Amino acid sequence: MEENKKTIINRLEAVKRHSGKSCSQIAEQTGLTNVYVAQLLRRQAQLNPDTAPKLRAALPELPEDLIQEMMRPPMRSYDPNLIQEPCVYRLNEAVMHFGESIKEIINEEFGDGIMSAIDFYCSVDKVKGVDGKDRVVVTFDGKYLPYTEQKSEHMVSRPRPH
Repeated sequence: MEENKKTIINRLEAVKRHSGKSCSQIAEQTGLTNVYVAQLLRRQAQLNPDTAPKLRAALPELPEDLIQEMMRPPMRSYDPNLIQEPCVYRLNEAVMHFGESIKEIINEEFGDGIMSAIDFYCSVDKVKGVDGKDRVVVTFDGKYLPYTEQKSEHMVSRPRPH
């Protein structure tokens, strides 16, 4: 991660920490998901100009230069060592373990295609299980994208004979 991005993220995290609010509280005030709030504060998502006033209201100490920075398209990257963090490792393990079955169900229910990670919503919720213990609910809500048959006549970039 470039140094400038680290500095910006540190500044954003300091504003959040100073506010005393959680991502879920900020999400409630802005109408965003809690994961999207975290993405914004880690510069993994772009702040929509229409949402900026809501974020400023939720985090009044957020300076204008950071608001402007958040409205720029981010460099969506991650530290490759992140997989070693136990929570991230377990999330990856869960997707890998259940991935084939999830794919099978997607294919059965929708056909040959994938779930978009761009037209995508994600949230993390805390619920009580039937045994009264805390449970983590991670919701992936992505648009279905079917694979297409690649017909030459549909390929607009291909030169056509006259």
